[in-house]
Amino acid sequence: MIGRLNHVAIAVPDLAAASAQYADVLGATVGAPQDEPDHGVTVVFIELPNTKIELLYPLGDDSPIRGFLDKNPSGGIHHMCFEVEDIIAARDRLKAEGARVLGSGDPKIGAHGKPVLFLHPKDFNGTLIELEQI
Repeated sequence: MIGRLNHVAIAVPDLAAASAQYADVLGATVGAPQDEPDHGVTVVFIELPNTKIELLYPLGDDSPIRGFLDKNPSGGIHHMCFEVEDIIAARDRLKAEGARVLGSGDPKIGAHGKPVLFLHPKDFNGTLIELEQI
């Protein structure tokens, strides 16, 4: 059901410093910051030959990333995103298998302009999973 790894998301306490580290130290191609108000984050994508890294920074005081950084002040891996061909079919299959979909269960539009859903980390070995329709 799941396709390729689309990205690994890392919450960071300083978006500019993290972006510079990937660009200057690791020599990666780093995109521009992009505000995602519906998700309460500012994101920066780092392009790699086989996937992407998504840097996440809180956008607003009620951002879910703010709480993550309160618990992990140095930042850390927040979630992994996998591609699916049909997000509704994937959601329905996962729910039938007992997986919990976060929020209303209806897809939202993600940072790539495509429908996304998140799956409860307690159902996937403590890892928050994002599904993105390709």
